[in-house]
Amino acid sequence: MRSEPVTWSPVAAQAASLLEEATDLLVLHRDFAAALERCEAGCDSLGTASGTSPVPESSAEVKCSLCVVGIQALAEMNRWREVLSWVLQYYHDPEHLPPKVLELCILLYSKVKEPQVMLEVGSSWFRDQSNKRLPEYGSLLELYLLHALLPLGRFEAAEELVRSCDVFDSEQQQAFLGTISESRCQWTQREDRYSAAEQQEDTATETLLGAVSQKLLAMLTFLRRALRSMSSHFSLLPYKKMLLATFLLYLVVVRLDPASPTSLPFIYKLVQLFRQAWAAVSSPVHRSPVQD
Repeated sequence: MRSEPVTWSPVAAQAASLLEEATDLLVLHRDFAAALERCEAGCDSLGTASGTSPVPESSAEVKCSLCVVGIQALAEMNRWREVLSWVLQYYHDPEHLPPKVLELCILLYSKVKEPQVMLEVGSSWFRDQSNKRLPEYGSLLELYLLHALLPLGRFEAAEELVRSCDVFDSEQQQAFLGTISESRCQWTQREDRYSAAEQQEDTATETLLGAVSQKLLAMLTFLRRALRSMSSHFSLLPYKKMLLATFLLYLVVVRLDPASPTSLPFIYKLVQLFRQAWAAVSSPVHRSPVQD
């Protein structure tokens, strides 16, 4: 019995034509922006998958292919951060993502070292009952474990997914659980090595700070002794001589008007008197007084 050819609706045929243009722009012409525009136009013409109204199989395949080409175009333009949000414009709910689109997203965010982006999406997709009946479920779950959950240390979530997966038989489940256990041990060893290295770095920093603080303490001790010596030296000067010098300086600078002619002889006498007082003040303390 001959199978009937697939009939394309006008919308699906138009989207398929846009898909062909986008593929040529991506592969042959390397015009990634134009390829992305064709993909967006094709997806917009097909509408969004709401999950309630069935989508013709031909339209679903074209839409999935358009998203695949769009993801590749975004990645080529280094706009990989927009990939997931761009895809979810056309598949509102994460659990409605086609297996091929989900696979590309997992691999892409794993390659750019951002696997945490796929945690929430993957959790919703793999817990959906309708997705568990898909033939790609087992291989996608393995991909999700190796490229998202285990690199992030989500070992409990990985074990829960494996145990709740009806696709795996007991032997496969044990193999995956063994992989999870091995990955957990490696994770713990890396954390121990990192903690040891961090502790050594902290010890070296404390040693360096200790040496610096000792030098600073020695400098402060020396400065304190110098200040104490200076203060003790100045405390030995007679207060009368200090007061006399201060008073003379006050008269010369503040009280007298140097521009006044009558003040010149008196200023000259005060200067002479100030010089004598300063010589007496700055003379060694231990010098014996002059005998009359």
